[in-house]
Amino acid sequence: MYRYDEFDAAFVADRVAQFSDQIERRLSGELTEDQFKIHRLMNGVYLQLHSYMLRIAIPYGALSSRQLRKLADIARRYDKGYGHFTTRQNLQFNWTALSDAPAILRELASVEMHCIQTSGNCIRNTTADHFAGVAADEIEDPRPWAEILRQWSSLHPEFTYLPRKFKIAINGATRDRAAIRTHDIGLQIVRNDAGETGFQVFVGGGQGRTPMIAREIRAFLPAHHLIAYVDSILRVYNLNGRRDNKYKARIKILVHEKGIDWMRREVEADFAARPDRSLTLADDEIAAIRAFFAPPALPARAAASADAGARAARDAAFAAFRANNVLAHKIQGYGAVTISLKPVGGIPGDISADQMELVADLADKYSQGEARVSHEQNLVLPHVALDDLPALHDALVAAGLGDGNVGLASDIIACPGLDYCALATARSIPIAQDISKRFGHLARAADIGPLKIKISGCINACGHHHVGHIGILGLERRGEETYQLTLGGSADEASAVGQITGPGFAADEIVDAVQTVTEVYLALRKGPDEAFVDAFRRLGMAPFKTALYERNAGADI
Repeated sequence: MYRYDEFDAAFVADRVAQFSDQIERRLSGELTEDQFKIHRLMNGVYLQLHSYMLRIAIPYGALSSRQLRKLADIARRYDKGYGHFTTRQNLQFNWTALSDAPAILRELASVEMHCIQTSGNCIRNTTADHFAGVAADEIEDPRPWAEILRQWSSLHPEFTYLPRKFKIAINGATRDRAAIRTHDIGLQIVRNDAGETGFQVFVGGGQGRTPMIAREIRAFLPAHHLIAYVDSILRVYNLNGRRDNKYKARIKILVHEKGIDWMRREVEADFAARPDRSLTLADDEIAAIRAFFAPPALPARAAASADAGARAARDAAFAAFRANNVLAHKIQGYGAVTISLKPVGGIPGDISADQMELVADLADKYSQGEARVSHEQNLVLPHVALDDLPALHDALVAAGLGDGNVGLASDIIACPGLDYCALATARSIPIAQDISKRFGHLARAADIGPLKIKISGCINACGHHHVGHIGILGLERRGEETYQLTLGGSADEASAVGQITGPGFAADEIVDAVQTVTEVYLALRKGPDEAFVDAFRRLGMAPFKTALYERNAGADI
């Protein structure tokens, strides 16, 4: 993992001191809430329905056990004993007092963490595949490049006041596990015919009220030009992006209105005309960053574990855990284990202080002291010996973290919704809980197979509903919470925005509507190997729409 150098430490300490002063001025009344807003947003502090919320940056989702223990300590001392992991691989504390923020920031700084650039119109936390450096299908570890982008973008003088927030994601595997095409800039690591590493560059993706899939702007960018080319994209956006209407200010609107060919010409012209090549990355600079991400020296082990196999034969819950929550590792005899933060009936992404400490202990015992946060609101232990799976599962089950449901119907992404967020128009959490209870039984979930259900409580789409196989958007209609249903979305290498089924459903109808969709799928799929999203692409919307609105005929929708 990357370790802060002297510059990083001084940078974070200075920011803590600056923001502490700004908080004192707000608490004394010297600053109004409107005057204070720009300062708090630059430091990851939001004003939600019931309290201030603090969003903590976890660059590319990497956490040490030491950092996890500190987050647990903060949760106990300054919040209500838990935290919430987000779809940007960050952590939110939803019940912080503004007066405690300086102390929390100092605690975070003691373990090389901060809240900088987790909000506001800036370059946000760069995200990456949560199996980076581990997955057997990886072309190259994307984390060094994400760290290079972090260092370059932190308080970049030209990009601290962009037309709107700006998000970058990097994927280094053949499978896209970073949802790069839903980002303002998406970077896919590729190799050219000469075996050189570079990037396929996408631009103009995003969700919110106008969901769009990013377009390719360059098929191959040599790796040492990464910063210069990203800089050119941001310069073109900063100069041409809409500032008259925040709903049309994202780069996706610029690409849509001007066209990808125009965008490519402008970016390539800016990139070619730069006389100063100081942004070109030298080999020794890249090597220095890569050294921080050297893989641990894992001893060779047998390709399979006899104990784990025997346990799976007699224990259905463990068998599901091994089948769904363990990804093949680059090193024989190991796996990357996803810890589901989606217990049946639970709140997606929430984790208690006790559970954080347990995961930290398990990371030390089984995973080289390292954990990851996924953009699907789960945690990952990246280096687990297959022989240790039974003991690990036992420890997770005892802590309420042992569900083997990763990728199944109850592994739901959901934003906090109207229970917390001042922007929300409907609740997300209760809907997610009810769907989880309906589909959480192992046999039923296994029969349905891979299914990504994603729920947002407003049009801002923090729950990524647009790219859910089944997406749910909560809206307020005539004083009632109404839920719009979309089908066929995807955030992987075949990214697509889901199609709206038709009129929305009431809160007490939406779970039945999801069940109707799954029943149509089960009845019409070619067989158990045809996943839901593949069946939908083959069948189209018609059979689902017919079943949904015939069943609900007569309802006031």
